[in-house]
Amino acid sequence: MSLAVIHSRAYLGIGAPLVRVEVHLSGGLPATNIVGLAEASVRESKDRVRSAIINAGFDFPAQRITINLAPADLPKHGGRFDLAIAIGLLVASGQVPSESVVSLEFLAELALTSELKPCPGVLSAAVACHQADRKLVVALPNADEAVMPVGARAMAPSNLNELCQWLFYPEKLRWHERQYIAQAAPEALELQDVQGQEQAKRALLVAAAGKHNLLLAGPPGTGKTMLAKRLHGVLPELSEAQAMEVGSIQSSLGVFDASRWRQVPWRAPHHSASVAALVGGGSRPKAGEISQAHHGVLFLDELAEFPRHVIDSLRQPMESGWVHVARAQQYLQLPAQFMLVAATNPCPCGYYGDPEINCRCSPAKVASYMNRLSGPLLDRIDLQITLQRPASKTLLAEAEGLDTASAKSLVEQARQTQFNRQACLNNQLDSQGVQSYVPLGAAEKSVINQAADRLRLSPRAIHKVLRVARTIADIEAKQDVDKACLLEALSYRQLIHLN
Repeated sequence: MSLAVIHSRAYLGIGAPLVRVEVHLSGGLPATNIVGLAEASVRESKDRVRSAIINAGFDFPAQRITINLAPADLPKHGGRFDLAIAIGLLVASGQVPSESVVSLEFLAELALTSELKPCPGVLSAAVACHQADRKLVVALPNADEAVMPVGARAMAPSNLNELCQWLFYPEKLRWHERQYIAQAAPEALELQDVQGQEQAKRALLVAAAGKHNLLLAGPPGTGKTMLAKRLHGVLPELSEAQAMEVGSIQSSLGVFDASRWRQVPWRAPHHSASVAALVGGGSRPKAGEISQAHHGVLFLDELAEFPRHVIDSLRQPMESGWVHVARAQQYLQLPAQFMLVAATNPCPCGYYGDPEINCRCSPAKVASYMNRLSGPLLDRIDLQITLQRPASKTLLAEAEGLDTASAKSLVEQARQTQFNRQACLNNQLDSQGVQSYVPLGAAEKSVINQAADRLRLSPRAIHKVLRVARTIADIEAKQDVDKACLLEALSYRQLIHLN
């Protein structure tokens, strides 16, 4: 009778809790039983492991085998435990020395030929292993991902036989090194390609500098989508800590790409997306679009075409920066500190408020269309801009105004000012932070009081105006928020006139 305990990792959201793979061999008729809340894909691993062990040149134990995946109350799915189970069987049967696996954790699927196959969630496991001072064994395609955390150590054999040779002869072991990975150039569209719309371009700059939510409304063809797509090019790259969080989310979905390390996420789901696709969840809960846009941009084109209950599901994450997915057997807390950028037409035909083309919609249809954007949602959007069609002579004129490179430089300088002053961006200031870092004189208080009464601004909207004004002052390199900054911030609350 023999017992082997091998460590592996599952992933729950972006976390990677430790799973103990306990392999027990005993007398009796040969049989293999897997316990520990294992789903069908895990239970089927006994056949994959048996074939892989035999094809690697080892003996499969002809005994009664019990494989326990602990903790028992954590659902297990996928093929990520194959390698841990195989090593556990080899250690329990005495074919691999137990002392060679003490500090290792195993995370890979096995092919019938004994080749190691990649699996999702490796980056989260690598972070957890590094924090626990342990080393990770993964498939070769996951090797770069496993050594992304600075100081992490991982080995990446191509098959089970090669791994066992390393375990028998540690002097032959080769640790995978974090190598320089050529970064794919991010798509940076030129801001000067958008002719006219100077106020909207200024609003885009302000939104990027303070990470403020932005809504562009106007008739078709006025440049709403063009402007929004150019936002990506003016955003600074992620810090190492931010890239690790974003990479962990991508890794949990199996879409990690090392060549895009530190690039700002950009997500643009279609308006037919469901609540589960946007927020996260499903029968096997996973990150949705807003978590994939963490530290990046969530662009919702044709916002009013989304079902109201879908876009209203953004309200709580926009405020807290987290998504809480509760299911009968599972609870996830996923990060969602995204920047919302949206574009919409003002009515079904698109021409409400256009001075040149008559709107074909009745007042009731216009009101019904805009009512898809609830008051609480609009209240959370810092900048709301109404665009009009630029004159044809403007479109044919030479490009002018800020280019993408200059705009990005201004955004970087403004963000650095914010971090130096308050250790966060302006959109993250709480009410106490607003009072501390946005001091107002008598004239400025008079302006904001009059605007709040005239525009019927809520307390949340007033704080958002003050945060935007603080960002404008940072762009202009002003120490204090003056009357001009406040008036400009108030000019970005235009959508209320469409309701």
